Amino acid sequence: MASFVDQAVIRLKAGNGGNGCVSFHREKFVLNGGPDGGDGGKGGDIVLVADHNLHTLMDFRYQTKYEAENGEQGMSARRTGKSGQDLIIRVPAGTIVRDKRTGGIIADLFEPGEPRVLLRGGRGGHGNARFATATRQAPNFAKPGIKTLWHEFILELRTIADVGLVGFPNAGKSSLLARITAAKPKIANYPFTTLQPNLGIAQHKGQSFAIADIPGLIEKASEGAGLGFAFLRHVDRTRLLLHVVDASGQEARDPVSDLNTVNEELRRYGDLDARAQIVVANKMDLPDSQQHVDRLREAAGDKPFYAVSAATGQGIAELMDGIIALLPTLPESQPLDEEEFFEEERLIGWEAVRKEDGVFSVTGGSMDNLLDAVNFDSFGSMNWFHRTLRASGVIDRLRELGAQEGDTVRIGEDGMEFDYVE
Repeated sequence: MASFVDQAVIRLKAGNGGNGCVSFHREKFVLNGGPDGGDGGKGGDIVLVADHNLHTLMDFRYQTKYEAENGEQGMSARRTGKSGQDLIIRVPAGTIVRDKRTGGIIADLFEPGEPRVLLRGGRGGHGNARFATATRQAPNFAKPGIKTLWHEFILELRTIADVGLVGFPNAGKSSLLARITAAKPKIANYPFTTLQPNLGIAQHKGQSFAIADIPGLIEKASEGAGLGFAFLRHVDRTRLLLHVVDASGQEARDPVSDLNTVNEELRRYGDLDARAQIVVANKMDLPDSQQHVDRLREAAGDKPFYAVSAATGQGIAELMDGIIALLPTLPESQPLDEEEFFEEERLIGWEAVRKEDGVFSVTGGSMDNLLDAVNFDSFGSMNWFHRTLRASGVIDRLRELGAQEGDTVRIGEDGMEFDYVE
């Protein structure tokens, strides 16, 4: 139990872009070398890869923060800084990634081996060589690289199997899995023996399929009773459900009532009761089972029905025939619909322009990056700073709030102050 984890919360951050370089060409006998500062390198991406050799999210219980490498700063002679190395994170096949803030699914790592770029590294900043013009031949400023943000994601593992075993606790699901596959689940004569999904590969008449044994459901599982819905996500992708019912009526339970109860809980989970289903009356080797079979067959309605004994093997061959005949007629599992994830970049946009106690303030990550790019001892750099404020709409917003020549404007987290100038 301790080694199986099917949900985890992680924090990820792509690499920052490297800053652009301020440099001027220096060479013997060359008195006034031009600007030759190179661009900063791109930050590393966060890349997720589905690995069919992994079966649990256990690793993410102990390590929850991951950060890709930053890009290096640009260099002289127009040399671009080295890009940060991508960070590759391997997860089990079938893992979905949710944005913790919105709950939306932004990636479904359905196909093993397929890399998915979850977060992209920041762009490198331009070196001063990029800012040279006919009228500004010696720019002594450069742009900083894009600074990326930390984001929180929820990882959910959803087992990829063709067939899922569902039913009440102690119905014999684990025994059936052991009978038809090489899996060796824990088997005992008490409820909730199975506390984590078990996966096996069944083979019959030259055909094979994956089958998952899911911990048992009980009445009001949707309200948190028993193990609740914690593991039903693992049958979300299954094409066929084997609904295993204890036909013996042990523990004073009615098999028909068990069948109806589990179907109701499947419906409450998300219409899983409409999934293709075979009803399996198990434990036919016990003396009281025969008297319930006809009632179970009638309650199953138009669903295929098989009476078996996982303990003795009775009826197993017929059940396997039915499974391999039905599976090819069912649609293949498909990845879940994904939402586009818009990663914020700190250099894009400003958050707010306010007036408080006669002082105007401009806040937002873009302002902090903009201040990093300015050389306040350079007239050309200050002109570029003012044009950037105007192009971004900050000047227009200040004017709307009533800013006049000489008013104090405070910019960025550090509160650097300037006089407002039209």
